[in-house]
Amino acid sequence: MKTHYTLLTGASQGLGKSIALELAKKQENLILVSLPNSGQETLADYIVENFNIDVHHIELDLSDTVNYKKIADYVSENNLQIKYLINNAGILSRDSFENLSSDFILKQIEVNVVAPTLLIKYFLKNLKENTPSGILNVSSLAGFFPLIQKQVYCGTKAYILSFSKALRKELKKDNISVTTVCPGGLNTTTKLCYQNRILGWIARESVLSPEEAAKRAIHGMLEKEDVVIPGFINKCLLLLDKILPQFLKDSITANEIKKFKD
Repeated sequence: MKTHYTLLTGASQGLGKSIALELAKKQENLILVSLPNSGQETLADYIVENFNIDVHHIELDLSDTVNYKKIADYVSENNLQIKYLINNAGILSRDSFENLSSDFILKQIEVNVVAPTLLIKYFLKNLKENTPSGILNVSSLAGFFPLIQKQVYCGTKAYILSFSKALRKELKKDNISVTTVCPGGLNTTTKLCYQNRILGWIARESVLSPEEAAKRAIHGMLEKEDVVIPGFINKCLLLLDKILPQFLKDSITANEIKKFKD
């Protein structure tokens, strides 16, 4: 059995759950971090029973910044060696900026931006002691596209993309790779499955299962890739973004947003 661990946030459902299972298949010991009462204990028990690896699970709310140090203290007290850190936890939103409460905006920024930034800060020494090691930050295609009704979310994911690319250059000398995965739409919940079905053809075709995205993300991290774009259609969308005029891109995105109002 391996002696090192992968610490994964947002692990109990959706993409995070699929990443946890993908890592378990590769016999990676896990430290799972999720919200309280999110079903994480059940997932941890399932992984231990079926994959014969060691799993720790921590239930904390990452919108409360005092909890970052609690995670670091838990790892230190249990003498756990971190080889990979995966920042997956995030908060989605779809509403006009005017309608978003100040509390929600701050919570979204804390989970999407502050948490991954400070967790890397807290675990950098541990990662340096277990090189070659790696960081995987989950951004989004929304980090490339400024979308109405997803303005704060897009901004947080653009930060993760830029921060990760800069940090990758800085940590190269320490033999720590930094990979950013930017998935498009994922069928992670019943509500999202419905929303994804009413999109236009191209947008529908870009949607992946969390299992597909997780497999591609972990492969990218282990291969020390820079930016991972899961799905052929999503790669094409990025190319089109460089070619299409802005007015046409605005028209396409506005049409997709309108479908959620109808």
